Amino acid sequence: MMFFVPSHSGPERGVTITVGTMSTSAHPSADAIRTGPTVTDRLVEANERYAAEFTDPGMDARPVLHVAVVACMDARLDLHAALGLELGDCHTIRNAGGVVTDDVIRSLTISQRALGTRSVMLVHHTNCGLESLTEDFRHELEDEVGQRPAWAVEAFRDVDQDVRQSMQRVRTSPFLLHSDDVRGFVFDVTTGLLREIDPA
Repeated sequence: MMFFVPSHSGPERGVTITVGTMSTSAHPSADAIRTGPTVTDRLVEANERYAAEFTDPGMDARPVLHVAVVACMDARLDLHAALGLELGDCHTIRNAGGVVTDDVIRSLTISQRALGTRSVMLVHHTNCGLESLTEDFRHELEDEVGQRPAWAVEAFRDVDQDVRQSMQRVRTSPFLLHSDDVRGFVFDVTTGLLREIDPA
């Protein structure tokens, strides 16, 4: 199975990874092992620079705004910038599609019951990768690795309807204390604007 991974142009965003000839065995040959820095190496170096100037903000683990934001993991979504949030304002829960799965309910339950959040904001977005997948993805994985994933892909065709489904899952969960302030939105990746979805 092949996936297209977009690259970022420009030397400031580039990372060079040198590899040798691809091995046909299940394990890469010594020549195929990287010899240059990886993306993770670059991120660790960035953390060292960050830590050198870091001061403990002395914040509590409870979000200042008492809100949890559930959103897609898409790299184009800068939630803090898009929503005017500062460090410590909210809990952010992200996954593929921003779908409310059992694990999202787990995180929201802990967020509400242990850490005091009361509001839930759901953020899907336009041009989502899940719109181009189907449950066949699981079958293909099973064919490849010999084991079917226990999780559903949660692919969708209608982003508005998927937001409504996610809102309904939050509102009907028996584990959540607060379900009166649950709102869903679609973020437009070309304009940066949110569009609120009517739950009806």
